Amino acid sequence: MFGFLRRRKLKRIRENSNETLIMHISDTPEKVYTFIAELIDEYKPDVIIHTGDLADNIKLERKPELRPLYIGAVRKLARILKSSGAELYIVPGNEDDVELVKKFFGKSVVEPGSVIEINGKTLALGHTWEDVADKNTDFKLYGHNFRVIPKGLNAVLGVNFVFLPSGMVVRMDYPVGTDTARGYKLRRGL
Repeated sequence: MFGFLRRRKLKRIRENSNETLIMHISDTPEKVYTFIAELIDEYKPDVIIHTGDLADNIKLERKPELRPLYIGAVRKLARILKSSGAELYIVPGNEDDVELVKKFFGKSVVEPGSVIEINGKTLALGHTWEDVADKNTDFKLYGHNFRVIPKGLNAVLGVNFVFLPSGMVVRMDYPVGTDTARGYKLRRGL
């Protein structure tokens, strides 16, 4: 229910705003690629930022023998993101092969801890919260785990849509089963 309401709210804001729209994703298993493509088609972000682990269902750091599967997955994601027409920023994560990411995304690849400016707002980009924690910026974008920090937008918790220059943020939940596809153990609440 809440996902539907957020999508409707985001669509209304997007239709009535001339602001730059940033879509921030991270730790994306192949299972969510279609969902990402649908969000891109629906909201047409101006900028897409991926903060690492592009094929998070393939744990390349621990299983290098899965490299052929990883290449196929990153190729699919690159096709989706590059065909969006959005400006891209890609931060390699611990489960990524940096040289392959550069092969597919070229100059869109940035180092963890990079700071960019869009519409007068500064954004620190990293894969982990440690990459961005000490940056004096308006926003700190990262993923990797469930940690939340001040001024932080963690895209493991959901897809972040940021409107600039206002700074309004709308978070969209990933589809059910995304954490399982990432290989995460279930989070348990009280």
